[in-house]
Amino acid sequence: MGRPDKSKAKKRGIRRFFSWKKLLGTFFVFCLLAMGALYVVYIMVPVPTANAEATMQSNIYKYANGKILARTGKINREIVGLEKIPEKVQKAFVAAENKSFYKDNGVDIKGTTRAAWSTLTGQGKQGGSTITQQYVKNFYLSQDQTATRKLKEMVIAIKVDQEASKSEILAGYMNTSYYGRSAYGIQAAARSYYGVDATELTTAQGAYLASLLQAPNQYDWTSASATGRKLVEERWNYVLDNMVGEGWLSSTERAGLKFPVPQKPKPAPGMEGQTGYIVEAANQELMRQGVSEEDIKAGGWTITLNIDEKKQKDLVKAVDRQLEAKLDRKGDKKDATVQAGATSVDPKTGAVVAMYGGVGATEHWMSNATRRDYQPASTFKPIVLATAVETEAETQGGWDIGLGTIYDGTSKRPVVGSDIPFAPENEDDRNHGPVTVQKATNKSINSVFAQMIVDVGEAETKKTALDLGMKDGPDFGLSPAMSLGTMGASTMDMAGVYATLDNHGKKVTPTLVKAASHKDRKVQAVDAIGSQVISREAADTTTKALQGVVQSGSGFRAAGDYDAAGKTGTSENNRSAWFVGYTPELVTAVGLFGEDAKGKQVTLTNTINEGRANGGRTPAQIWGDYTTSALDGGSDARFDLETDGSGSYDQNPDPTPTTGEPTDEPTDEPTTESPDPTPPPTSTATTPPEPTREPTTTTPPQPPTEDPTEPTDEPTSPAPPTTEPPTTDPTTAQPPNPDPDEGQTGDTNTGRPQR
Repeated sequence: MGRPDKSKAKKRGIRRFFSWKKLLGTFFVFCLLAMGALYVVYIMVPVPTANAEATMQSNIYKYANGKILARTGKINREIVGLEKIPEKVQKAFVAAENKSFYKDNGVDIKGTTRAAWSTLTGQGKQGGSTITQQYVKNFYLSQDQTATRKLKEMVIAIKVDQEASKSEILAGYMNTSYYGRSAYGIQAAARSYYGVDATELTTAQGAYLASLLQAPNQYDWTSASATGRKLVEERWNYVLDNMVGEGWLSSTERAGLKFPVPQKPKPAPGMEGQTGYIVEAANQELMRQGVSEEDIKAGGWTITLNIDEKKQKDLVKAVDRQLEAKLDRKGDKKDATVQAGATSVDPKTGAVVAMYGGVGATEHWMSNATRRDYQPASTFKPIVLATAVETEAETQGGWDIGLGTIYDGTSKRPVVGSDIPFAPENEDDRNHGPVTVQKATNKSINSVFAQMIVDVGEAETKKTALDLGMKDGPDFGLSPAMSLGTMGASTMDMAGVYATLDNHGKKVTPTLVKAASHKDRKVQAVDAIGSQVISREAADTTTKALQGVVQSGSGFRAAGDYDAAGKTGTSENNRSAWFVGYTPELVTAVGLFGEDAKGKQVTLTNTINEGRANGGRTPAQIWGDYTTSALDGGSDARFDLETDGSGSYDQNPDPTPTTGEPTDEPTDEPTTESPDPTPPPTSTATTPPEPTREPTTTTPPQPPTEDPTEPTDEPTSPAPPTTEPPTTDPTTAQPPNPDPDEGQTGDTNTGRPQR
């Protein structure tokens, strides 16, 4: 018997452990375990919530003409629905990234395995992801190239493919991808590279944007190297050829396409200049309409404003010419304290067509157009007059108050009929004697309007002010001093008040936002034109009076080739100076405010000009400059007024100023002096005449026969004190007198004289 073959015995022992059956069985077990592991992973890995950056969008703010004013937010993205993207542009993205997109289940096993193996073995990072996987990476995960993240990406992609439609996935992919130039999403990319909305993209342009995704910075044509340009053009051709191969583009159309060179990059509109003021005011208006601050910050809003691009530029230029060109902000500390604000409104629609918030939102964030911490001064006086006509108020002697009613314009004359002592001083302590309400308006005589508000009633006047658009506050107390505009108000508020007067008493609410929409909702536009808050007669009578201010009074610098009405105002200690005026087509409130580097209110005296910086000077000049430009040089439109026909300025014209022009406007400082203990004589009138209330249609006013000469900086001398009491009762107003003694001309609205 021979010896056993040791080699055969050894082979039999090895086969015992590695037979083909055992190997096959082991393979199947491994597959089962792998499948089980994958199943466990599939079960355990949920579809997460979107990452913060994926849902962040910018807000787009547009002029009324649709041109973009600003884009805000950390991420330059505006999500658009797939229905807004041309179909061939959609197909270009599929052709570039994943031709099997419409057929696969969300993953490309071969491509993903190849990419993962290359990453694990250190051969470099490779692609291979489907559109669904890339969407998952952008929307749910990070951009890290790790095996763990890749596995999660595959699992989530399969789940997302099961839960969402292909259209939803493609839209998500196109809206979350990065295209370079700080543009996220197809809409931002379309605007950045071609200056159009995504809905307007051509097939060629869409193919270029799809090509960009492989290497956004390298493939940006305007900054790419020669190699980069060659590569992106090759990829552009590759995309179009794939479209032809898939039947998404005809050969004929393909042959006619030329490479679409993109425009040069432009910086995104920032918050510099007036933009920041306008954007912030628009946001505040949206919040008043119920949109939360968090909702606005989250982005995704397209906000179309009422701002007229041309008029906005006109307003800025007017301020630059009439104010900024005359100041030395860097070299003169006093000049640096001057702040300007303005709001311009269309009285027929309530649209805020222009706004000036200050030197620039990045230099002075608080908007001078919307701040309410300065007094509107004598621009409040027309509200007293409107209330008098509206309520058919009477003087202390029982006479109806109208434009022809005569009041005593004596300086420091104590008001009669008030429990609160008040004896305001006129400018330079001038005594004007008996004057009509029209002429008292032209000259802004404090003593007249202080008595008038007592005759009318402070509570009734405040109600009118609030109805017209002013805002209540702790500084809006009831006293005779209220006639001098001692409460706070913004240029926006006063533009609304005067727009309501311009609109014959129908409420006008200045409105900045024309339309605001989000992808899932819209904000209802504000109804800027409201109900009749004062009668047409009251509004038109006030307009008639304010025409005299421009034609024959303190607002003469605002006159131009248009029909205009307005009022000047200068506040206590000359801290603010105003001109608020209107034509039949445009209402604008302009204010100057004194503010030091610490935000404290300071005087405007000896800043823009020597002496007072009154409302009849720089504010009126800004108003006239802007209005002339905004109306393209002028307008033939005329006020259509219905008034009681009494005492208009053209019926009782001012005498020709002996000094050549109306004097500068004073401050509105209420005095704290006690009234004279000796009461003035009482009225001798026993039966007041029946008032005339039939409305009449007035003709447009005519300018004075002699134009005022060039003004001087020095005010005119005060009138001598009255040595004899006037023939009319100085305590109470009297019925119209066709030719009362006016005394000195000049805009007089101080409580204490300016020293």
